[in-house]
Amino acid sequence: MTTARRPKLGASPWRARLYTWARGLHLYLSMFSLLAMLFFALTGLTLNHPEWFGEGRVRKLSGTLPHAPYLEGEKVAWLALAEDLRSLGLRGRVAEHGESGGTAWLSFRAPGYGADVQVDPRTGAYTLTLSEAGLVAALNDLHKGRDTPGAWRWVLDLSASLLALLSLTGLLLGLFLRKTRRVALLTLLLGLGLFGGVALWAAG
Repeated sequence: MTTARRPKLGASPWRARLYTWARGLHLYLSMFSLLAMLFFALTGLTLNHPEWFGEGRVRKLSGTLPHAPYLEGEKVAWLALAEDLRSLGLRGRVAEHGESGGTAWLSFRAPGYGADVQVDPRTGAYTLTLSEAGLVAALNDLHKGRDTPGAWRWVLDLSASLLALLSLTGLLLGLFLRKTRRVALLTLLLGLGLFGGVALWAAG
């Protein structure tokens, strides 16, 4: 968060109003988006080093569902099948489903979690592969918006917009300080040059 002194009394009214607006907006945006800044900073670090936290665990289970057959004529009764699978403790949304060779399959997905099931819709016999990657992996998936509901995508968009506005108001405040304006601009150019150079090197 940038701290700036109020412009001198000789400053034009529009500059004083712009300064007051930018300072207030920057302050309250900092407070409002503090958790978002911490979340994306920390999960950015964990995303870059997934080896620090292991690979989670994978389990394979099998059994028979109680309410077979799961058929509506010649078609699979997907809703009834999915609900009975959830009664096994599966969670998340059904990301994919389909049928091949008389076997139905469904994939349940949530942040840090995956369940892939193959079911015989006539007998209810199933095999299940359950992947649970842990809390850190779930937070990483939230960072990326992977396997998340639509409402979380709105949270990501809002957070990105707030952080961008926070950066711009901080830059604006830096430009109001005559004594440090030149150093601030040089520092900005240096940061842009370093970041841009490393990004081009990494992309090449």
